[in-house]
Amino acid sequence: MPDHRSLKQRIHNGDALAIAWASLAMDRDTLMSALTEEPWDLVFVDAQHAPYDENRLVAFCQVAAEVNVPALLRIRHTRLAFLAGNYADLGPLGILVPMVETEATVDEAIEQFYYPPLGKRSWGPTFGYGRAAIQDREAYAEWWNIHGILALQIETVGAVRDIRTLAKPGVDLLLFGSNDLSFSLASSPACPYDTIEACWEHVAAETAGTGVRIAAGMLPYGRFEALK
Repeated sequence: MPDHRSLKQRIHNGDALAIAWASLAMDRDTLMSALTEEPWDLVFVDAQHAPYDENRLVAFCQVAAEVNVPALLRIRHTRLAFLAGNYADLGPLGILVPMVETEATVDEAIEQFYYPPLGKRSWGPTFGYGRAAIQDREAYAEWWNIHGILALQIETVGAVRDIRTLAKPGVDLLLFGSNDLSFSLASSPACPYDTIEACWEHVAAETAGTGVRIAAGMLPYGRFEALK
């Protein structure tokens, strides 16, 4: 099976990252075509703002894995961070928690995303990425802990302000949600950041040296050429 240790390591090294967008509604041929017409590192699929079905997610992730493009799933709501392991059991290599603002949310996501000793994720990855090639429980848990990608989405002034409490060990990547962050900036006239770019700069400065990377790009898709 493909070794995606390099992908997680590339993120931490600050390398460029190419993320494709795809819909769970795509049929197999359409998805295969979209993922093979040019090189992608991850394929982003959205359960927050699009129809979501667990059986479709399993099938989607299986097709994506066949062409060596692991899925990054944005889960349905911030408060579902406690289901990070459940979502991961369905096949994505990466989980993106939206609208993160509190340290408690980050702690919950980390705890449920990683297997012991790093976290407390329950065992049962029937459809987990890489599971077919690694049947031993301890070997798979170790593999996951060094390959799985946990991402947070920064979408509010509060998250930008408190980023040092959110960028914790176990978090690999910070992504920005431009639309919701714009709403937040507009409703916070007294905040010290007047543009999204200023938010990026603050987050980059505050997370320097933490090992958590930020992507200076916008979802739902695109090439994140400047990882800081």
